[in-house]
Amino acid sequence: MKKEEKELTVEEKLKALYELQQVDSKIDELRILAGELPQEVKDMNDEVEGLKTRLQNIENEIKELETQISDHRVRIENANASISRYKEQQNNVRNNREYDNLSKEIEYQQLDIELSQKKIKNYTADLETRQQDKVKTVSDMEEKTVDLNQKKSELDSILSETKAETEALMLRSADLEKNIDDRLLAAFKRIRKNAHNGLAVVKIERDSCGGCHSKIPAQRQLDIRQRKKIIVCEFCGRILVDSEM
Repeated sequence: MKKEEKELTVEEKLKALYELQQVDSKIDELRILAGELPQEVKDMNDEVEGLKTRLQNIENEIKELETQISDHRVRIENANASISRYKEQQNNVRNNREYDNLSKEIEYQQLDIELSQKKIKNYTADLETRQQDKVKTVSDMEEKTVDLNQKKSELDSILSETKAETEALMLRSADLEKNIDDRLLAAFKRIRKNAHNGLAVVKIERDSCGGCHSKIPAQRQLDIRQRKKIIVCEFCGRILVDSEM
């Protein structure tokens, strides 16, 4: 759509630029408000996923420890059975050599039982620790999940609330741009893009630029108040308007 054919005065251009700045700044605020929450939601979601992975690893370790404990209990049962069998065989030996060999087998099985008992003790201690870790991880995950759901709800609410306002502001911004000539609008957008806070048009505040806070000479302030020409800050390049704009 073409811009208005009527040539605007400098004062009208400044007013249009200033209002455009106000509208665009409000859009920036809404975007920042919504823009921070998605990152927070993402970070919290990553944290919950990390806890899920940790929980899965802990559960795998618990299963492995339970398997080890079970295996060594079976090993002890088998060793005790072997000891009983060897002792019965000792009653039917034909010489001392056979008796001594069976005694050594019994001693070996007893050592194996002691080793298994020691390992069961260690595995049981590790198992208790991992079970405690599991309880804490589940608790942390449940707590973080509640926080995540609340943050998601907050984000959905903000997006829902700001959608209509943002769309209305964008329409107003587009309407205002129609009343600004192409070169001035391009300069406005260029300055906005380069300014860290998106401010291309600023008021004089306490005799200083509202953007970079550099001092503005009295004569230059007078020229700005007269609204006869577009004046920019010689330090930051922002377009300056008087405090009554």
